[in-house]
Amino acid sequence: MSVLRGLLRLGLALALSMGQGAVAEEEFQLSADCPPGFELLAGQCKLRSLYQRYASLQDAGVGGLKTGLPTYRDGFSPEQIDLGRYLFFDPILSADGSLSCASCHQPDKGFADGLGRSIGHRGQLMNRSAPSLWNVAFLDSFFWDARAKTLEEQMEGPLYSDIEMANNPQQMLASLNGIDNYRRLFAVAYPQLYDAEQGITLDQVYRAIAAFESSLISLNSRYDHYAHGYADALSAEEKEGLNIFRSFVARCAECHTPPLFTNQQIAVLGTPEPEGMPFDPGASETLGEPTLRGGFKIPSLRNIELTAPYMHSGRFASLREAAEFYTKGRGHAVPEGEELKVHWHIWEPQLSDTELDRLVDFMKTLTDQQFKPREPERLPSGLPLVHRSPARGGELASGEHNNE
Repeated sequence: MSVLRGLLRLGLALALSMGQGAVAEEEFQLSADCPPGFELLAGQCKLRSLYQRYASLQDAGVGGLKTGLPTYRDGFSPEQIDLGRYLFFDPILSADGSLSCASCHQPDKGFADGLGRSIGHRGQLMNRSAPSLWNVAFLDSFFWDARAKTLEEQMEGPLYSDIEMANNPQQMLASLNGIDNYRRLFAVAYPQLYDAEQGITLDQVYRAIAAFESSLISLNSRYDHYAHGYADALSAEEKEGLNIFRSFVARCAECHTPPLFTNQQIAVLGTPEPEGMPFDPGASETLGEPTLRGGFKIPSLRNIELTAPYMHSGRFASLREAAEFYTKGRGHAVPEGEELKVHWHIWEPQLSDTELDRLVDFMKTLTDQQFKPREPERLPSGLPLVHRSPARGGELASGEHNNE
């Protein structure tokens, strides 16, 4: 194993040395402009949304059309956000230079990866799917089991997990500090904090990635146009679906609360695992709360059309299947021998096939990627831009899957 790791690191070092030669003359520049949806004030990018004009969720009950946003993170500089964009797409952050953050959080797939169970280091299959990163600036916990409380804490999980990116802090800093382009870009992004003698620090890496992820805002869907007063933004079928979604019978909105379409709580649903998979205890194991056995964080429905398959391990292939699960009866899929405290909102609404179809129609109105960031054409490390392909289980060069 140690010999294999040594060969992998040697291969990374050779790739870097070759890549450096290819980009040494290229001048990477960090943008001085904020991403769409933000205003530059005193060197910081501040979020701007019509939802900021509305009363908070605390004052508006379960969340009507004009419900305000929860607390969120902004205030990063444009340069920090753009530096985070490069880091997010750069496989230099992984142990062998084969995976980037974007390998599991692909822009074209709603910043998920289209897999029921994500694939990590050396093709290892993980137990859960990759959650979407849209609107993470508004979230107060991260991972399916809510074990991380900040974006910085969350990113340490995949970066240093043996089955994900398999890196360690020392190697990651050595790799970044060995690249002239990155040292220069970090100095630009942190003019008051960067020390040329000390070099790039972990806090600077984490903050830049958090800055980029916090800029991924999706609040301009057709639903949002309707919520802000444009009645013709939705069709008659979609409005019918919205009414079902908000009804006391279906009760979807009580957990998937507007405008984020999540109340950020943990819920025990009794969702079945894919065939052959053992039962996942979920949040009970990480939070030490037995009543949360089988509980997972309620995901946002924003861009849900793009992030199939659904549930924590991809049990349902379509939105229709996922919606139908909720109408089949309370606890109907709980495995034999498990006594779960299924969330009280999960009962027996007995929705018809037509009502389920209308719910799916409505959920598709939440699709909005107008502020999807550009993928870099080239990376400061000189490594190729890669994505993991669900169909092939391998890696694609940027030319085969590039937005630009």
